[in-house]
Amino acid sequence: MKKVVIVGGGISGLAAAYTLQESKAQIEYTLIEKDARLGGKIQTKYDDGFVIEEGPDCFISTKPSVIQLAQKIGLTHHLIGTNDEHKGTYIYSDKRLHALPEGLMLLVPTKIVPFALSPLISWPGKFRMGLDFVLPRKKEQEDETLHSFVVRRLGHEAMNKIAEPLIGGIHGGAPETMSLKASFPSFLDMERDHGSLVRAMLAGRRKAKKRKPSPREGIPKSHFISFKGGMGELVTTLENKLEGQVLKGKEVTRITSTDTGFRVEIAGEEDILADGVILAVPAPQAAALLETIDPQGADLLHATPMASSATISFAYKSREVPQAKSFGVLIPYVEQTKMNAVTFTSVKWNHRVPGEEYTLLRVFFGGAKKSHYASVPDEELLGWAKEELSSILGITATPERYWIHRWIEARPQYTIGHLDRMQELTERLDKTPGLVVAGGSYRGIGVPDCINDGVKGAEEIIAYLGK
Repeated sequence: MKKVVIVGGGISGLAAAYTLQESKAQIEYTLIEKDARLGGKIQTKYDDGFVIEEGPDCFISTKPSVIQLAQKIGLTHHLIGTNDEHKGTYIYSDKRLHALPEGLMLLVPTKIVPFALSPLISWPGKFRMGLDFVLPRKKEQEDETLHSFVVRRLGHEAMNKIAEPLIGGIHGGAPETMSLKASFPSFLDMERDHGSLVRAMLAGRRKAKKRKPSPREGIPKSHFISFKGGMGELVTTLENKLEGQVLKGKEVTRITSTDTGFRVEIAGEEDILADGVILAVPAPQAAALLETIDPQGADLLHATPMASSATISFAYKSREVPQAKSFGVLIPYVEQTKMNAVTFTSVKWNHRVPGEEYTLLRVFFGGAKKSHYASVPDEELLGWAKEELSSILGITATPERYWIHRWIEARPQYTIGHLDRMQELTERLDKTPGLVVAGGSYRGIGVPDCINDGVKGAEEIIAYLGK
């Protein structure tokens, strides 16, 4: 029987393990995770009825891999959508809160009246965005930054007040360095096919209306979806389904090539001889393990920058935070605040607090432009959060409880040249058959992307061993 080692027990590694297990191939696998728990950046804490997300709190429903996996492991009955009766997000701009206009898709207005009436963008800014209809499409197809693209199509005001907080925040990235092809290739397709982002969005809406949606029994009709018990439910259920060997709290220290495959060295454990290896770890860790096999490939991985972030979840008595009536607030970088955003967690999702008397908020710090904020002492971080919750939202009450979590150098940045580097890495790894990388550092940062990458990595190994 063939032996595969999966290094990394995040959602990519778990998806890879489950794919190997469910395949018809005769493969024995060992999953190795250096932390005492599985799940990687998906971490859900349960504390006296509070459900605290320390990593991602949801996934995008238009990418099917999470839903498909949930169906396979019997978890669809726990899927939940957002509370759309409170639907809405605010942008803090010029010391005021502005509702995002209805019909704004990503950063493109598709409904004229709500956008025209919104005070978020000035009239000169609205006129500049309207020029998207007549500006010529870009002839060359070389990569450019998100900042360059948005300013070219929609102008500086749209960049600063909409694109940077709304889209840049998803990646925790700096629009000035983010690769458009790696992060949002659909924008380039829209410009190429329609010559205008607005025309492309309107055409997409017309097609969507004509299509009859395929029935998805038990799947919430929501753009963002989570689980009743938080995203950690996906990890726990998947872990309980695994039948292979799982080593937690064990670190892989070295991987070398052998005549028949690979030798995987583990601190405090016997070496494992494997026919295939899946490196389902972030780029810096993958680079360190790749050094002995392919130093040039390791250099390609070292070129992926990593940003830091931190979150604080606050529990308040609901009567003390009447401001919590939407999904939350995004804060553009140009406002020069310490925090980046606030999510009204228990307003956005059900099943997050022990009773209606409580409201749960989540405050975000860090990202590519503010990574240093994520490392300040707890008291300083708490002070910033309380001060800005007061000045921006008028929240002056003392929270009942709070939870702090940090992700230091843990958010991969897809900078210009990322896709070229990943293509070169793939070509190099082709020369070492049986070794693949998978995860958020490579081909997509969202939970669906990570699951998809883990599945594809496992399928590549299965195909190789099948030869």
